[in-house]
Amino acid sequence: MNIHPNEPARADAHVLVVGAGQAGAQAAISLRQAGFAGRITLAGAEPDLPYERPPLSKDYLAGERTADRLLLRPPAFWAARAIDIRLSCRIVAVDPGAGRATTQSGETIAYDRLIWAAGGGARRLDCPGAGLAGVHVIRTREDVDRLRADLAGARQVAVVGGGYIGLEAAAVLARLGRAVTVIEAMPRLLARVAGEEVSAFYRAEHLRHGVAVRTGTTVECLEGKGRIEAVRLAGGERVAADVVIVGIGLVPEVAPLVAAGAEPELGGVRVDSHGRTALPGIYAIGDCAAHANRFAGGCVIRLESVQNAVDMAKAAAAHVCAGDAAPGYDSCPWFWSNQYDLRLQTVGLSGGADARVVRGDPASRAWSLVYLRAGAVVAVDCINAPRDYVQGRVLVERGAVIAPDRLADPATPLKELL
Repeated sequence: MNIHPNEPARADAHVLVVGAGQAGAQAAISLRQAGFAGRITLAGAEPDLPYERPPLSKDYLAGERTADRLLLRPPAFWAARAIDIRLSCRIVAVDPGAGRATTQSGETIAYDRLIWAAGGGARRLDCPGAGLAGVHVIRTREDVDRLRADLAGARQVAVVGGGYIGLEAAAVLARLGRAVTVIEAMPRLLARVAGEEVSAFYRAEHLRHGVAVRTGTTVECLEGKGRIEAVRLAGGERVAADVVIVGIGLVPEVAPLVAAGAEPELGGVRVDSHGRTALPGIYAIGDCAAHANRFAGGCVIRLESVQNAVDMAKAAAAHVCAGDAAPGYDSCPWFWSNQYDLRLQTVGLSGGADARVVRGDPASRAWSLVYLRAGAVVAVDCINAPRDYVQGRVLVERGAVIAPDRLADPATPLKELL
């Protein structure tokens, strides 16, 4: 990848941050924290000030948190730091040579540095009936507001996708008294992010709460006359539904960068450890940034998480302010998911693990699963086990080599195994 070297930005430079989600907001905040005194424009496609997305499939969907309590910072915060926020402002084209971005309305914005933090949109079904009324995704606040309005008269809900988003939504709706069916194409729930033991545990928990689960099957079509009535599965089964929630991943928003010459990879664009793309003066961070990650064995990956968004934003902002003297992104990944009274906390990346160790008794509903690769600890899934999560992080960061029988003993704190 031909990345143009960058010196620190001039004191009077204008930094345009595209995307007002977690990554974009953190980039603007970190620039000011690092002493950047130039202009900062934060352009967000949504009509909202920067807000948290994780609660959308949890307590916001449940009606337990209001929209104002989603905000990352109060409105006065941005004005006090001279961060110009442009809402409902979607950037559709970038001209790196001229240092100019074009909005959907045709306006041009000149910049000296550009930090692309546009994230992506929810992936949607492409089968017949996907456009019926009553079919929803969970990506933005407005998505969930529409979903909540539709749920008022709904009794049966089908959730397509057995990952974090789908299972969190299923847990909320089961608690609210809806009849829920989860449909997952993979052979097990959470197959892309967790081991078989965790998948089996969560399947049992959802079944215990009355959620029906269909795995290893795909959606053939959605049926209904103008509005969803049922989901037809590939094997012929018909799942009645008043509402369908689709949680099958994210499509990175990178078309303007790719059209300008950025290197596409894994659905996003390739960046270096500072977040720099192959385009001069342009960084990409967060969900849409494909980067080499040592916690993935040096492989190029994309991470869709708050941790990745925040830490990549800090790295890019540091490079804007300090140039190549700034440290690159090298943070240990972590994730979490709340379902029912279960808090799953994960540290590290379990892909490529060649061994797993169950730590504790899953029946106790407080246990962990440790992942090993070539004898080294590479990830830990902790279910209602916060101490294992905190202490396991150190093991993952150090790539600690520990005998499986010692890891399996829950009476021995992980910190004592170093």
